[in-house]
Amino acid sequence: MDETLLRTLLFDFYGELLTEKQRECYDLHYNSDLSLQEIAEQVGTSRQAVWDLIRRGEQSLRETEGKTGLVARALRRREKLDELRGLIAGMPVNPEQARILALLDELAD
Repeated sequence: MDETLLRTLLFDFYGELLTEKQRECYDLHYNSDLSLQEIAEQVGTSRQAVWDLIRRGEQSLRETEGKTGLVARALRRREKLDELRGLIAGMPVNPEQARILALLDELAD
């Protein structure tokens, strides 16, 4: 999986578990694409402190994923839902097909 996508998913799933400073720095760096220096100036700390906050935050997110596996499970679920959607779309059209696809869409949200 692409590292950028993985970081985004980890943050979306577990970002609230980070400290406020870690969350802010992580978000500014990976989601707003600010440099360490720009973040340091914005939050009023050193570039090294920002790097440490981001590094420790990412480590925490990865450890939490290692323990819970929620991101991996969500990705597997989405793959299976997409596979089901493809199988249903390839079947002869029937009255229940639209309802089944609508239910799959609900599960995907």
